[in-house]
Amino acid sequence: MEHANPLLAEWTLPFGLPPFSEIKPKHFPEAFRAAMAVQTAEYNAIADNADPPTFENTIVALERTGRLWSKVAGVFYNLLGSCTNELLEALALEFAPEFAKHHSELRLNPQLFERIDVLQGQADRLDITSEQRRLLARYHLNYVRSGAKLDPAGKQRFSEIEQRLATLHTVFGQNVLHDEDSWHLPLSQDDTAGLPSFLLDAAASTARALKIDAPYAITLSRSSVEPFLTFSSRRDLRQQAYEAFTTRGEHPGPHDNRSLISEILSLRRELGRLMGYETYADFSIDDTMARTVEAADAQLKPIWAGARHKAEAERALLEQAQRDEGANTTLEAWDWRYYAEKVRKAAFDLDEAEIKPYFVLENVAQAAFDTASRLFGLSFKPRPDLPSYHSDVHVFEVTEGDGQPVGLFMQDNFARPGKRSGAWASGLEGYQAFDGKVVRPIILNNNNFVKSDPTLLSFDDARTLFHEFGHALHALLNRSRYPTLSSVRGDYVEFPSQVYEHWIAAPETLRHYAVHHETGQAIPEALLQRLTTAATWNEGFHTAEAASAALLDLELHTHPEPESLDIAAYEQEFLARIGMPREIALRHRPAHFQHLFTGGYEAGYYYYLWSAVLDADAFAAFREAGDIFDPALAARLKDMYELGDTKDPMDLFIGFRGREPDPAALLRQRGFETT
Repeated sequence: MEHANPLLAEWTLPFGLPPFSEIKPKHFPEAFRAAMAVQTAEYNAIADNADPPTFENTIVALERTGRLWSKVAGVFYNLLGSCTNELLEALALEFAPEFAKHHSELRLNPQLFERIDVLQGQADRLDITSEQRRLLARYHLNYVRSGAKLDPAGKQRFSEIEQRLATLHTVFGQNVLHDEDSWHLPLSQDDTAGLPSFLLDAAASTARALKIDAPYAITLSRSSVEPFLTFSSRRDLRQQAYEAFTTRGEHPGPHDNRSLISEILSLRRELGRLMGYETYADFSIDDTMARTVEAADAQLKPIWAGARHKAEAERALLEQAQRDEGANTTLEAWDWRYYAEKVRKAAFDLDEAEIKPYFVLENVAQAAFDTASRLFGLSFKPRPDLPSYHSDVHVFEVTEGDGQPVGLFMQDNFARPGKRSGAWASGLEGYQAFDGKVVRPIILNNNNFVKSDPTLLSFDDARTLFHEFGHALHALLNRSRYPTLSSVRGDYVEFPSQVYEHWIAAPETLRHYAVHHETGQAIPEALLQRLTTAATWNEGFHTAEAASAALLDLELHTHPEPESLDIAAYEQEFLARIGMPREIALRHRPAHFQHLFTGGYEAGYYYYLWSAVLDADAFAAFREAGDIFDPALAARLKDMYELGDTKDPMDLFIGFRGREPDPAALLRQRGFETT
């Protein structure tokens, strides 16, 4: 008999796609509790098995568990990020500690860990493949890092910390979303000085969507506020927008995240020490390519030094442009993008308003698909017959070779109320093929472009689309037989996304896909050359934003007394100590730094720059070959996407490049000094 709760019924749509139209918030509590009960029973059956542990009855059995949980949680967390409402947010807050407790109990089951521990001790004598041996080692390490070797009191405290952190992470993210959804800047016709037509069109579309009594509006979506800061000649309005954007999460009242930060950091420090490490950062980074805080810091320091030096040179040019304009003011943070655009236009005869008409969203998306086709042999067929959770979402069936199925790809490109800011990749299903049946992935990309007709992207927006699509390709191409081995080390996870960005910046791509939205003409060669020449302009600013945030992350997660931390004062002291130019802010200030404080990239924001070294050096190989679609290199790159965590990531890179990565490749790419 068909189950009344669609989350608990069998899904019959192609690829196991959820019946989104039937799923309501009221269905989740029952489904969550059923999924947790099933998963607990599955784990207990393995732990209580009277037979001696074998790879099949323990590790493979564990890989079979949690299917219902993954199914329900995948839908819930996608909706929570992409299409949330008060009911979903309330459920997230209510269940966060319960979920944390549930997963802690699974990982802290002593009988289950004993079976895994016995197998790990026998690993060299077991008749298993190298992939299976790596899977066993990963299970053992995951359990150890989840507290399996702690005494009973330690296990209890570990679980309590995880439960409290789950609640704090949820509240932190909801507070940021509240500030983003509750602010907009209405603009009258008199407020639009300097704004190009593409930005006016987008701002008009935003005002209509918000149903406000103004012809135009700007929101705190990065793709809305940053173009406004770039073009608006109304300095007073630039300041308003900038301050609203950079103070998300730090307004006094019930949505102030500053009071949460010390508690989050203190709990993480306690967790790290409970696990035998001096700091949380030491604990976190021990299971990465970098392995130590010192190695991550050593990679960041020359990048930061090069970025700061270049940013200081950029600042001098901006101040000169300000003087040339006759402005009797000091350069401030809300002026940087405005004058950077003026300098770019003067120095390179190039401005964003000239470029943007050539970057139509649909063309950029097609460029991403076609690049994947040329590199990896993939095809993307629109499936408008398949359901999605919102009308903005486009669904594609992905195949390779002569039509062999790969999976489903869902692309959700537009900003809207109830959707968190930023851009990200997620999944409803992952690849697996260990149990006599191949399960195909269902992968999602979320962007936050401002919808208009047509939707025109900045060059940074286009790179963002390619970045997230690189994550999607990593998941779609994954061929790890076992689900656990599809999760790669944290400072490697950004490599497949960041290396893919290079193809949208390549002249070979732009000549074909950068087509004017009105005339249909390809981007003129002279404009393309100016765009290429200007590629490293303002790179000091952008890298300084990111590198300083990564350095702050490491400092916060090695701080000896976070419980007494005044985060505002500490931020200012930190920026002064590293010599941050006054006119540049952290890319993510602490009170809205969701990478750190909603979980996932804590002590790991350096991942982006660590991976940037890998991607710069990897793409250099294509340039050295003289063909950005070189078949041999593309095949080796596809291996890196397909192999997941079945091999050590450094071994994967060496297999591609023939040597370890060269950090100077990134400095050269961004126009920094390499001495």
